[in-house]
Amino acid sequence: MAEENQKIQFTVEGMKRLQDELEERKTVISGQIAEQLKEARAQGDLSENSEYDEAKDAQAKNEARIMEIEEILKNAEVIDESEISKTKISLGSKVTLRDEETKEEIQYEIVNAKDADIFSNRISQDSPVGKAIIGKKKNQVIEVTTVAGAFKYKIIKIGD
Repeated sequence: MAEENQKIQFTVEGMKRLQDELEERKTVISGQIAEQLKEARAQGDLSENSEYDEAKDAQAKNEARIMEIEEILKNAEVIDESEISKTKISLGSKVTLRDEETKEEIQYEIVNAKDADIFSNRISQDSPVGKAIIGKKKNQVIEVTTVAGAFKYKIIKIGD
């Protein structure tokens, strides 16, 4: 599979977030789950012990996420900060957009799909807004159709 060897690009911050999550899962979360399992085992009969089942399920999910992060990190590469354009939107760009209808401004960081988090204003380059603004320059107006409807944005600023 060619996709397995494909490098996944991360910003420095994105790579650090992933490494921090891995470390937390291997130490803190694994320790908490081990303690839950120990407490559940102490209750006796495991056949009808929902706490034990929940802890085993949490353990399996945590181990799966650890393996997923390790696999991502094997194929990860950090974007050189100097390569992030300040004049054209690209992966790693921080961009301020103004909704042309509401005049509300919002800042996004353009990241890969594995690092996207809309609640932290990190959008994927593959999202509808990400696709619409990649390669665009300051003062351009773009139209985007998302699941929430059609929007018109003006690119106010590229960079911090």
